[in-house]
Amino acid sequence: MPIAKMDYIWFNGELVAWDKATIHVLSHVVHYGTSFFEGIRCYETPKGTAIFRLTPHMRRLVDSAKIYRTEIPYSLDQMVAAVKETVQANKLRAGYIRPVVYRGYGEIGVNPHGNPVEVAIATIEWGKYLGADAMENGVDVCVSSWNRFSPNTLPAMSKAGGNYMNSQLIKMEALANGYSEGIALDSNGHVSEGSGENLFLVRDGVVYTPPASSSILSGITRDTVITLLGEMGVEVRQQIVPREMLYVADELFFTGTAAEVSPIRSVDRITVGKGRRGPITAEVQAIFFAIVHGERENSHGWLEYAHA
Repeated sequence: MPIAKMDYIWFNGELVAWDKATIHVLSHVVHYGTSFFEGIRCYETPKGTAIFRLTPHMRRLVDSAKIYRTEIPYSLDQMVAAVKETVQANKLRAGYIRPVVYRGYGEIGVNPHGNPVEVAIATIEWGKYLGADAMENGVDVCVSSWNRFSPNTLPAMSKAGGNYMNSQLIKMEALANGYSEGIALDSNGHVSEGSGENLFLVRDGVVYTPPASSSILSGITRDTVITLLGEMGVEVRQQIVPREMLYVADELFFTGTAAEVSPIRSVDRITVGKGRRGPITAEVQAIFFAIVHGERENSHGWLEYAHA
């Protein structure tokens, strides 16, 4: 989806004009992938623009950087406030927020420590990641030939820019073969996640989702859905998922900031369940959207308002 310009980007402590938020081509991030980022959605509600689980997202950003021995020059509270400031400045009612921390211009070489840590926060308008009809009709996916990286190569818990080279291979392969998305296996051959989404599987009324040890990013939306399923009275098991369970599942769905809650209708051209959104997927999806749009009580404090 092409990016439509907005007025401002929060750039190293201040709002600057969109076209002024630039970096040098010799910045460390360009050559070595030293960046950490978040994807956050905001929604239009009767009370104004609500940012979904803003503080947990920004805390994960801090954690992602910390794993790579990177100290962000702003506190968590300062960055939360900066996101709200950017949303307000751009008059964004609903859309996508992209905070990114990266190593800038200073030295050449693998060691990042001689390069400054810079922070930017941008906002854009963005629709449904997997297509307008994906929420109801589901998407067709494949099991990728590309595995997720093993735990002793790259830390999956860090939402680092370099990790998404792996995601790009998964996504491009899926699209080239006529699918909307790919599902990667971990280094042991167990189900991991999509190129940018966590995965849930329903079988006989029980929901399964791969554990953190399967090289997944521990998603904020994933955590949200686990909570909602528990409140629905649905058993959720975080356990190793063998590939063949994808083919005999009653329901499958993706979760993520971009994908939100998106059903899957086939895997490797094998129909999932009845080939349409299943009842558990439909219910948790409806509850999720009711909460983020301010139509249902926000009992968990998941909505943080841009004007607050």
